[in-house]
Amino acid sequence: MLSFEPSDSLDQISSDQCYFEKLPYLIDRLLKDEATEEKGERARMASFVGAMAIADLVKTTLGPKGMDKILQSTGRGRNVTVTNDGATILKSLHIDNPAAKVLDLDISKVQDDEVGDGTTSVVVLAGELLREAEKLVASKIHPMTIIAGYRMAAECARDALLQKVVDNKEDSEKFVSDLKKIAMTTLSSKILSQDKEYFAKLAVDAVLRLKGSTNLEAIQIIKKPGGSLKDSFLDEGFILDKKIGIGQPKRIENAKILVANTAMDTDKVKIYGARVRVDSMSKVAEIETAEKEKMREKVQKIVAHGINCFVNRQLIYNFPEELFADAGILAIEHADFDGIERLALVTGGEIASTFDNPESVKIGHCKLIEEIVIGEDKLIHFSGVELGQACSIVLRGASSHVLDEAERSLHDALCVLSQTVVDSRVLLGGGWPEMVMAKGVDELARKTPGKKSLAIEAFSRALQAIPTIIADNAGLDSAELISKLRAEHHKEATNAGIDVISGAVGDMAELGISEAFKVKQAVLLSATEAAEMILRVDEIITCAPRRREEDRM
Repeated sequence: MLSFEPSDSLDQISSDQCYFEKLPYLIDRLLKDEATEEKGERARMASFVGAMAIADLVKTTLGPKGMDKILQSTGRGRNVTVTNDGATILKSLHIDNPAAKVLDLDISKVQDDEVGDGTTSVVVLAGELLREAEKLVASKIHPMTIIAGYRMAAECARDALLQKVVDNKEDSEKFVSDLKKIAMTTLSSKILSQDKEYFAKLAVDAVLRLKGSTNLEAIQIIKKPGGSLKDSFLDEGFILDKKIGIGQPKRIENAKILVANTAMDTDKVKIYGARVRVDSMSKVAEIETAEKEKMREKVQKIVAHGINCFVNRQLIYNFPEELFADAGILAIEHADFDGIERLALVTGGEIASTFDNPESVKIGHCKLIEEIVIGEDKLIHFSGVELGQACSIVLRGASSHVLDEAERSLHDALCVLSQTVVDSRVLLGGGWPEMVMAKGVDELARKTPGKKSLAIEAFSRALQAIPTIIADNAGLDSAELISKLRAEHHKEATNAGIDVISGAVGDMAELGISEAFKVKQAVLLSATEAAEMILRVDEIITCAPRRREEDRM
């Protein structure tokens, strides 16, 4: 309502009235023509719907009986990826909804980078928290009250887990057994589930070689089509996916390796980009001879380092290759950048690009270099490398799609195991942690007065949705199983969880289903924070697209 002082002039009053009448129009004109704005309830609904849609998309991949997705790119070749890895699925999607991007880009990627596993669980839990929050908002409970309740519930759930963790770091035999169980649980929802015992042992052996380091660069995974997944093996040392050239030594003992990134293809005159004017062909021959001499000098400088193996990132032309062969040096060309970086790491060398000061170049060492055959391909094997923890896992499989998915599965297991070696606290799996957390949160809700208790109860229901989805994905009667599971968890010191193989409630300790505490903690905290972030939204502003400037004449 407008109020005017007696002292205001008529002109002043009329201009104020005019301003207030135009105010809605002025606010509308604040944004550019094609910018859009959604406020209040509409903005909140758009956020909830987007986030829940993403959770619904990936929740069918959750658990040992989860289904796979086929992802087809729109680029050249229309590459196809078959996977049930939550992070890979979400990474491949082009999402327009901003709230969905928070789930997709933020929490799923962070979960993948931080602990390697639980990428689907974290998105599903965040989606369920928002589904419950939507009902509470519809009941006229303020989002900040819901957030306060969720925070209390998350802290209570974490404390409930901490009381149940087991740490066998001091007993090495039990600790290795825990690692194998964690690896088998991680792999049971992947393509490697049929041979999970074999691959769990493979992954544990590889991670234990790291001696507590979380640097997975020292573990190289090589994919070779052919054979079956069971033909995969762990090899000590480093394997480079290259062939040894003609006329070069096929076996070198006590190798001194120079890893380089330098041009070794300048012994011929490059026609492209160069213009040379000569008055006879003999002058061209002189230029070529000068180029060859430059290359000969460069090779002599490299040979002066006292090496017997030269690995280059770039091409090595015939002439320098011939000079290296005469000097009894094994020359390997076109080793991809990832390959030479890892080779430099495991042999203890450094990548060189200039060779004037041999004393400043760090040479790599290994006991034996030899050519090996895997399937139908020849590869170069470096054994007895300086970095003792280095190893290579060679994956065999029917097709490139199977191998790609096997690599992703194994990488998840390696990440989880390397984190568990650092933080050795272990929990049971199969829906057991969620039920333990839900029980603790339910007890908190009974003690909490006011509307916050409704949010805390909602948090408990969201936690119970995870074992419900695992049971649904296995084609089981989730309502009956979860009610039995809840009854079991009201007994003292129970190990009850969902055994999807037998389709009943089982003892997780007897079945050997274990999970890393770090993974569960990351899922709980990341999902709660993401749900909180989306709950705070009350306005979505979409910027106007940039226009291309018209071509100037």
